[in-house]
Amino acid sequence: MANNNQFVNQIADIETDFPQWYTDVVLKTKLVDYGPVKGTMVIRPYGYAIWENIQKELDARFKATGHTNAYFPLLIPYSFMTREAEHVEGFAPEVAVVTVGGGETLSEPLVIRPTSETIIGEMYSKWLQSYRDLPILINQWANVVRWEKTTRPFLRTSEFLWQEGHTVHATEEDAMKETLKMLGVYKEFAENCLAIPVFTGRKTEKEKFAGAVATFGMEAMMHDGKSLQAGTSHYLGQNFAKAFDIQFLDKDGTHKYGYTTSWGVSTRLIGALIMAHGDQRGLIIPPVVAPVQAILVPIAAKKEGVLEAVAALKEQLCSAGIRADSDTSDNSPGWKFNEWEMKGVPLRIELGPRDIEAGKMILVRRDTHEKIEADLSNAAETVKKLLDEIQHNLLETARKRKEERVVKAESVDELLKGVEGGNFVKAGWCGCRECEDKIKEKTAASARVIVEGEEAETCVCCGKKAKHVVLFARAY
Repeated sequence: MANNNQFVNQIADIETDFPQWYTDVVLKTKLVDYGPVKGTMVIRPYGYAIWENIQKELDARFKATGHTNAYFPLLIPYSFMTREAEHVEGFAPEVAVVTVGGGETLSEPLVIRPTSETIIGEMYSKWLQSYRDLPILINQWANVVRWEKTTRPFLRTSEFLWQEGHTVHATEEDAMKETLKMLGVYKEFAENCLAIPVFTGRKTEKEKFAGAVATFGMEAMMHDGKSLQAGTSHYLGQNFAKAFDIQFLDKDGTHKYGYTTSWGVSTRLIGALIMAHGDQRGLIIPPVVAPVQAILVPIAAKKEGVLEAVAALKEQLCSAGIRADSDTSDNSPGWKFNEWEMKGVPLRIELGPRDIEAGKMILVRRDTHEKIEADLSNAAETVKKLLDEIQHNLLETARKRKEERVVKAESVDELLKGVEGGNFVKAGWCGCRECEDKIKEKTAASARVIVEGEEAETCVCCGKKAKHVVLFARAY
């Protein structure tokens, strides 16, 4: 383990320079690299493997709730963006526009997809005829482009990957049920797959999606006490239905506008798991989404039978559905330990001549660094059990932090003290945009979600009667 300090010294201190720690980790573990165009990222194989596992888990959940996948064009006529007034105003600063194609100036500029409500709305207006066609439940896995001024890999980039669900319903009630149901799907996924407990709730008018009637967000607490918006679900009412003429012939023989929703999560979720679970040694990836769940490291690899035993154990684990790999490079065992530890692999398995002779293996947990000796005879069962324990422990550790770092405030000064201490802050709010802006100006904290089922007497800013309890935090 002599190289341990050398590896740790390659990344900034997580407690004193968390932003630099994050950048060091995502680059040194080869999750991403910077693209040649400012603000873009190249997702490298290790990072993309995490996204594939996220995609696999979410896609199964979407299909289990009746949704199907489709794909819509990347290029959108500029005129589509102008049909819904709030929508175009909200996205105008971030839109990339194509004006030349095939060497000729286009008759109409084209927008590179920042989100797909407009083009999907146009297609739904063609496809929807009768109440019998409802509900329309479609999801798209795609890339989007938003011309961001300040970028950071995974958290905010000019191009990123995501999924966007777009649905149409006959009634407001059905559409609102869909909006909240998908928020629940996201929450369950975040907790059971990413091991991240989240806050969910309605966004304020200031924070809602451009063109939505209501936006519901999923907020995750990061290591430094800041919030990361990890997903959103939007009730769009009839705003886009009217803008794109999404009508259907109802049972009573009259034409009616549909009610639409949209909801999405992105590669930002990779940033969330990095900042929620990582430590001074690097990444800690929850087993459910880890590209490699168990890494096998041979000890005294040149001795007879060691590499053969490692290969046999790897095959046994893989056959049992465990994502196992082996490091048979000529690097020293200590170097390998630190390399795979930095990459966040949940479980390390050491196997040397003495272990093989005794019918044993040494397992080291990434989350607790606990070293365990176990029988080789039931290796797959042991590994699966430990992976489940690691997944559970990561969730419970994050849950404890979430519970301990929420404080209450009855004044702006208390709110400021709370967020400066690395906390989320619950406070009363009168519902006034002016107070919301003042809080942001004085504390650099924004309203993350409205807390349901809780009441406060007065607004933390103006002292008038509070309409809501709001969760405030500084955010990425």
